[in-house]
Amino acid sequence: MQRDELIEAVRSVLTKSGFFVSRPLAMRGISFDVVARRDDTLLIVKILSNVDAFSKENAEEMLILGEALGASPLLIGERSGSGDIDESIVYSRFGVPIISLTTLSDHLLEGVPPFIFAAPGGLYVKLDSQMLKELREERNISLGTLAEIAGVSRRTIQMYEGGMGAMIDVAIRLEEFLEQPIVTPVNPFQHCQAPKRREGERAPPRASDMFGQEIFDRLSRMGFSIVPTSRCPFEALSKDEHVLILTGLGKDDAKLKDKAMAVADISKVTERCSVIFIEKSKSKHNIGGTPIVGKDELRKIAEACILYELVDSRKDDENH
Repeated sequence: MQRDELIEAVRSVLTKSGFFVSRPLAMRGISFDVVARRDDTLLIVKILSNVDAFSKENAEEMLILGEALGASPLLIGERSGSGDIDESIVYSRFGVPIISLTTLSDHLLEGVPPFIFAAPGGLYVKLDSQMLKELREERNISLGTLAEIAGVSRRTIQMYEGGMGAMIDVAIRLEEFLEQPIVTPVNPFQHCQAPKRREGERAPPRASDMFGQEIFDRLSRMGFSIVPTSRCPFEALSKDEHVLILTGLGKDDAKLKDKAMAVADISKVTERCSVIFIEKSKSKHNIGGTPIVGKDELRKIAEACILYELVDSRKDDENH
């Protein structure tokens, strides 16, 4: 399947299962292809025929976006250098879950979740740790006895009871001995932790020119913290205690429309504010659904609440 076909197939599965899905991002160098929301589940999805093309930089950006937006990053692919992406198995690369299109479809359309995940050393399943401990204690089974049945150490049984996954053959032996299903589904939409930065380490904002730096400096003085992005249609996430804004910088008029429409689409799905700051003010205050604010206008704003009001007033201001 060609990548464009795979993207549309993924969008179709998500739409059929009740997700509100963005249009594909037809922009080069972007870390994700679509975003999708259903109720409280927000997904940031990258779609590749060969998952080996997924870079560490893409993963880090998706994880940072996921943490900031309360979203789950997900990579959907068909194969890797070692073979096909097997059905019903959740893999991972640089901390981002990977599943096949079939696994996605089975999970969302058929109600059949995956039960196996790949990790160093082989294939594993998740155990209901609380049930395992309760069954062992209710039946007065010692750690040593259960360890002997499973073929592992006493310490490993304690780790299972603490939430650690088990090899498939171990799980089968435990279920047969306990006569009770204790394997639980794997959630491919789990929230993943963004990579931690060392104390004092801070990635510089993407803005390398005077225009971008002035925008970020002014937002910082209003109380916003700036989370820079490098593989998104927008240049940063600007957030304070009240709001998070998808923040773009517009300098190239030829690309401004496409950028604004992409940002607007993501904004609608993620249910977040968005704005693109431009060097010179225009008579048009909204492009494709994204509010546009000139640098000279921003210079006159000293408080975040005034910026909120301006951006909010221009969200649907298509005719001006």
